[in-house]
Amino acid sequence: MGKKAQFNLKVPKGTRDWDGKDMVIRDKIFQTITTVFKKHGAQTIDTPVFELKEILSGKYGEDSKLIYDLADQGGEITSLRYDLTVPFARYLAMNPQVQNIKRYHIAKVYRRDQPAMTKGRMREFYQCDFDIAGSYDPMLPDAEILRITTEILDNLDIGKYTIKLNHRKILDGLFAVCGVPEDKIRTISSAVDKLDKVSWEEVRKEMTEEKGLDGEVADRIGTYVVKKGGADLLSELEKDESLMSSESAKKGVEDLKLLFEYLDIFNVTPKVSFDLSLARGLDYYTGIIYEIVTEASAPPAKAAGAEGEKPKKKPKKINKDDPDADRSDDPTVGVGSIAAGGRYDELVGMFSSSAKGGIPCVGISFGVDRIFSIIKAKTEAQTVRNTEVDVYVIAFGMGKEFTGLVKERMKVCKELWDAGVKAEFSYKVKAKFQTQFKDAEKNGVPFAVIIGEDELAQGVVKIKEMGLPEGHPDKNGVVVKYEDMIPEVKKRIEQFNREREVIQGVEQATLVESKQE
Repeated sequence: MGKKAQFNLKVPKGTRDWDGKDMVIRDKIFQTITTVFKKHGAQTIDTPVFELKEILSGKYGEDSKLIYDLADQGGEITSLRYDLTVPFARYLAMNPQVQNIKRYHIAKVYRRDQPAMTKGRMREFYQCDFDIAGSYDPMLPDAEILRITTEILDNLDIGKYTIKLNHRKILDGLFAVCGVPEDKIRTISSAVDKLDKVSWEEVRKEMTEEKGLDGEVADRIGTYVVKKGGADLLSELEKDESLMSSESAKKGVEDLKLLFEYLDIFNVTPKVSFDLSLARGLDYYTGIIYEIVTEASAPPAKAAGAEGEKPKKKPKKINKDDPDADRSDDPTVGVGSIAAGGRYDELVGMFSSSAKGGIPCVGISFGVDRIFSIIKAKTEAQTVRNTEVDVYVIAFGMGKEFTGLVKERMKVCKELWDAGVKAEFSYKVKAKFQTQFKDAEKNGVPFAVIIGEDELAQGVVKIKEMGLPEGHPDKNGVVVKYEDMIPEVKKRIEQFNREREVIQGVEQATLVESKQE
């Protein structure tokens, strides 16, 4: 045999392997999101992980440079999907019989962005999308999308969050009355969209020096994009004669007034901030736009600067010009928005030559990896079970004559499985008692069914709840008849789960009270 090849064993930059506690947390996120999607009547679809490059081109503004292009295979130029929205629009255009649908899609997408792994900013990551396609009365689907958003984030216990809201027509009208040339509106919009990351001075510099906008025009824009509020800000804009001279801005304000009425009914308004700096850089949005931010969304450096604090330690030097450098330790990089979306009424029509090809759509996309980074930080000190196993079957015995009771353990497991109980046992024939016990503890299994030769001869087993404190009456386990094992195990698992729910409820209530104080 030749000499074994030497290579650097690692995953590509911006990607990672998932296992253990991290998989448990991520699966919980998927389950929570999917449950809410289905509650609102959604059905799922799936699309290829790569698309024809021409399908994706020209849809993402300045971010189009982040698309991964694939090598030519058989004459088709393809790219990895950048998001799930454009493939969905392509799907609708290819299936004209689908004129209305509530659809959800959970899948990986790919962007050649600078990674910040610990903050959930990756090159391969999951998105969970919910979209409503079809011609409906104004703002009704949009309001339900935002209601779905609050249900998901509240159920995930993500902490305090804000739904930043704006309207593309208001932005377009605002730019027009301020004097932005029509051919610069999208590029100036992309600059404004950076206000959550950098200062107005830096954004103004980009607009004037890099994009050639007149300084006076930039200053007029600056008087608007610093404004944020709620229905009160809409009333203020209605009194702005200059802005209301734009039919586009006027229509956007009317839409948002109606939306706020619907959001009041859905009890979403307390979470909403109407923010004129929100622009969303993607080219396909035509109406309402929104993104959800948390306290972890802003870069640490900006957050500290806003509070007048100095960083606690000197940040690690990072080459920001290196597109492959991991920026997890960069104080100018935060988690960013954890979900975002908006209305895109013309995207489907871009793929269809039919006059009826255009289908109005509105949707939202949840960034699972960013949500994961926040939840993991909150659960670092908590014990998270790696599996859902409720019972570990353990054999007890000593001496050379002890057989390990492997067949008896298998039989007990089989009966537990038949009864729908999640159980497992050691794959060692003569497994040591302490080794079995440690395996159960390591995986966070709440109960053990312990059998020995004496117990089997007497027709009994011992059920032990793991982790009970010294002095507890059931610390050493409870002996029950073999025929009563299944109902007794089920009863104890049910009681254990109820008690855990109560404890979690108390912890959540305490957390809410502490935040209010």
